[in-house]
Amino acid sequence: MDFAIFLVQLLNGVQYGLLLFLIASGLTLVFGVMGILNLAHGSMYMVGAYLAWYFTQHTDSFLLGALLSAAVALALGVVIEKTLICRLYKRNHLDQVLLTIGMIFVFNALQSLLWGNDSLGVDVPELLGGSIRLTELVEYPIYRLFVAVLCLVLAATLYLVINRTRLGMLIRAGESNREMVECLGVDINRLYTIVFGAGVMLAALAGVISAPIASIVPGMGEHVLITCFVVVVIGGMGSIKGAFVAALMVGIVDTFASVLFPGVSSMVVYILMAVILLIRPQGLFSN
Repeated sequence: MDFAIFLVQLLNGVQYGLLLFLIASGLTLVFGVMGILNLAHGSMYMVGAYLAWYFTQHTDSFLLGALLSAAVALALGVVIEKTLICRLYKRNHLDQVLLTIGMIFVFNALQSLLWGNDSLGVDVPELLGGSIRLTELVEYPIYRLFVAVLCLVLAATLYLVINRTRLGMLIRAGESNREMVECLGVDINRLYTIVFGAGVMLAALAGVISAPIASIVPGMGEHVLITCFVVVVIGGMGSIKGAFVAALMVGIVDTFASVLFPGVSSMVVYILMAVILLIRPQGLFSN
């Protein structure tokens, strides 16, 4: 592998890892703060991609379609938390698994009913079309660089919100001791609604951003959910920093494995997870 191909694969791995982080951050935040094991989280990624296709078709603007998709996803997250998830707070993880698996079937059925089972696609925005030259022979799509930069901006924003705002302080406190936070007069139900809605919106945003570079197909959320669980386990359950580092690791390892070891690439990230768990059973950044 020469340097140009190595550089292209490295950029692909980083971009894929950052997309994984957007999805996994919501998953680990919901579990860390609320104690909810949401197996339907991958469906939000699928919903985001389909909403991006739908709104882009009707507005002829990817930016407007993305904003509308994010708003609808946030509202959907709030409705789901208020009507379904709130009933799970005092239930065990088995009940959570059963309900959220049922939600996967419901979302898949609604997707099939509303948009059919054909593969769909969203055009790359004209402003971000084209490529930049990396070497004399190799070019790289501008939109993929935009995806990586946008994900970094969203990751930095999430870091600032968690570590520099009163809302973030309450989220961190709720993650450490939710009973104590409630005793101090904080509306814990409102906090849970905000966290769940934000988690759904982050997963949907990942679907929106990836729509122009990936096929929009039924069931696309299940595959990415499994990979995101690998990210969350490697990084440590409930750790945003761990999710960021683990997502980059998984993205880069998976991308290079697909090129160097195509026959066994599907198992490489699981081998990585097994090795890390042998060294640190609680994950890289779990307390």
